[in-house]
Amino acid sequence: MTRYRIRTRPTQPFAGERAQARPGQGLEFYELRGYTQGDEPRFIDWRAYARTGRLYTRVFQAEVPARFLFFLDGSPSMRLWGKAEYAQKVLGVLASAAKSEGAFWWGGGRVKGPAHPVAEGPSVLLERPRPSGTVLLLTDGLDELDWSRLLYRLRRVVLVQILAPAELAPPLDEAWLQDIETGGRLEVGRAEVEAYQTALEAHLRRLKIIARRLGSYALLRVGEPIIPGLLRQGVLEER
Repeated sequence: MTRYRIRTRPTQPFAGERAQARPGQGLEFYELRGYTQGDEPRFIDWRAYARTGRLYTRVFQAEVPARFLFFLDGSPSMRLWGKAEYAQKVLGVLASAAKSEGAFWWGGGRVKGPAHPVAEGPSVLLERPRPSGTVLLLTDGLDELDWSRLLYRLRRVVLVQILAPAELAPPLDEAWLQDIETGGRLEVGRAEVEAYQTALEAHLRRLKIIARRLGSYALLRVGEPIIPGLLRQGVLEER
């Protein structure tokens, strides 16, 4: 996995370094500010001087090691359709790609050994202080909570959503539908299944849009090849 890295923000040319939106000695331009005594002459923007007659210094983005906090959803719905076992494999791939930059468990130490699913589910992310690193959230995204609020609260997030094929395209026959999170049951037929699919597609689209504004996003189906899926959707990239 040394050839891959987790994609969060625009990267710097140095492996293991990420751009951070604060002044520093990186390579990517951040802003112009007025020249002050002591600024290095090589960073003076002479084009700005030619336009304005004033001296400005070019400030660049800092390069700092990325830090990933892994959160593995352990809520009841993750125990269906092999999602929990598949999520463990996905986490192993992503943790291998992140270890050189700093990979930690949510609420624990460095990532090593078996994963630590959080039984309470992603709702606990709304109850704890905002983390300082990039949260790598592995979940089916089916908990009843304000996902927009959760993702924006995290600010920097890599969302990997894991669903079973049967959840994405359930059969249209009449059946009983049971919500494993709440215990509720509902008799469903074609109309209800089609309404469910419409609502699910809207939910997935909203999560994708928000997560990509804040970092990156991938939707994986249980059983599909992991690395090609993460590369295709931009969560992993070549170093």
